[in-house]
Amino acid sequence: MAEPRHAIAMHGEPLYPPGFDHFAYVNPKAPKGGVVRYAATGTFDSLNPFIVRGTPAVGLREHVFESLMARSYDEPFSLYGLLAETIETPPDRSWVAFRLRPEARFSDGTPVTIDDVVYSLETLRDKGRPNYKSYFSKVTRIERPDALTVKFLIAPEPGASGTDRELPLILGLMPIIPKHVYAKRQFDRSSLETPIGSGPYTVESIKPGARIVYRLNQQYWGRNLAVNRGQNNFAQLLYDYYRDSNASFEAFKTGLYDARPESDPGRWTSEFNFPAVRDGRVRKVAFRTSLPSGMLGLVFNTRRPVFADRQVRIALTYLFDFDWVNRTLYHGVYARTQSYFDNSELSSHGRPASAAERALLAPFPGAVTPEIMAHGYDAPVGDPAGQNRTGRLKALELLRKAGYEIRAGRLVNVKTGQPLAFEILVATPSDERLALTYASMVRRAVIDALVRKVDPSQYQGRLDAFDYDMIFFQWLGSLSPGNEQSFRWGSQAADETGSYNYMGAKETAIDAMISALLAARSRESFVAAVRALDRVLLSGNYVIPLFYSPDQWVALWSKVKYPERASLYGYRSDTWWTDEK
Repeated sequence: MAEPRHAIAMHGEPLYPPGFDHFAYVNPKAPKGGVVRYAATGTFDSLNPFIVRGTPAVGLREHVFESLMARSYDEPFSLYGLLAETIETPPDRSWVAFRLRPEARFSDGTPVTIDDVVYSLETLRDKGRPNYKSYFSKVTRIERPDALTVKFLIAPEPGASGTDRELPLILGLMPIIPKHVYAKRQFDRSSLETPIGSGPYTVESIKPGARIVYRLNQQYWGRNLAVNRGQNNFAQLLYDYYRDSNASFEAFKTGLYDARPESDPGRWTSEFNFPAVRDGRVRKVAFRTSLPSGMLGLVFNTRRPVFADRQVRIALTYLFDFDWVNRTLYHGVYARTQSYFDNSELSSHGRPASAAERALLAPFPGAVTPEIMAHGYDAPVGDPAGQNRTGRLKALELLRKAGYEIRAGRLVNVKTGQPLAFEILVATPSDERLALTYASMVRRAVIDALVRKVDPSQYQGRLDAFDYDMIFFQWLGSLSPGNEQSFRWGSQAADETGSYNYMGAKETAIDAMISALLAARSRESFVAAVRALDRVLLSGNYVIPLFYSPDQWVALWSKVKYPERASLYGYRSDTWWTDEK
């Protein structure tokens, strides 16, 4: 029986009870006030973050606009009331109802109403980014039981036994935009008109393409809610845009902004030695996270004949010498990726398949290798000295079994006489450097690998059309993978222009495991389905798994303070504060 509740979890029960005071990863006594300065790269030409057209300024969705529910970052996927006071949904999640807080207001003082909620769904569905349409089109009817309650009825999933169980939560995270403002604007056109939302900040000023400044709304309606306590502490947020990461770093060194997330291991280990670091004015902080690593890999396009044979893909994986690459290029800071969900309970690495996993996989004999069923995937061990003789011999053995032999100093297909050759498409200098390194490793096995660098727009166009042999790509990790998995690995997505199924996977076992994780009603059955999916993906050898950092790296000027405890997802900049006024 459905009943209104203060929160909802994707699986099981929410961590925080009704009447909780604050999230555990905040400092509820953090002072309010002061200014924090951030950096962004590139430029912007829009203040509408919800449409395809234009490049929106950074921070709009987070600072200006709110959702019906707020996410807790202490849990895989749980939401607590924000604009909505309660959420109600039946066990089969065939509908969901939200009751608005009567005190909720937009920054212009206008109350948030059911009309705004309905307008938001319809506008985002019809004029917003494609992901909004894919989600919100599943709502078949909208009802208004009373002046503060809106009810969404959800269509059954085609070929499934029920509705999309994640959709009530996705609707809870839908940004709410004021109808009285945006109905007068051309929503689907890029614009620099001042945005109006219900969030804690308003846009104070912009310098188009170069700077955006947010000001804390002193009349913010939700400042005393438990989900906001200890957050949104700065009186002003300033984002300056820089041409590239190098220019941004030089600006940080001179104190032009206050916080710098860092992803370059070379810079992190060797370039943060400037005077402000040495005298303690800048701190290097490594935050440990429980977020899955995701998969960064060299992706095989299995649509291409050269990579259609799984044995060839395995062989090329043995030629990648991670141990040498990590030591030589990345200062030894990376861990080798062994799973699409590494660094989390969702990973199959080092774990034998459970009875629940085996039951899910039973209809698909051969979809998972015996080794991966027994203990997960183990990436080949390389050679820190760079010789990798063992890996090269193993690769050549596999290629002989796949029908290749060395002729006149080239590895050729015995039947066709065609040499084994492929192109690695890249768009950035860092990817080009690693691609050239891997190409030299491949050539030691007398295989031709050409690295081709193109400009970002051409690169994106070729990705959208699946026009490449091999690329670098990173699928980000989540503690609650859901609908996006179909867009990444599903058979239908393999033929959809612009999907993230870059490897071209078409495997019924993958589709079945995605259906299982979407249908799971308990955390235990969900974890089993995700691990089973992980095993099928790894058994397909669609990518050469690369590496990840176990930590989040951030450099902070001393004025920026942060809570003692980080969330499951690592640091949250909206929980930071300063003692400066």
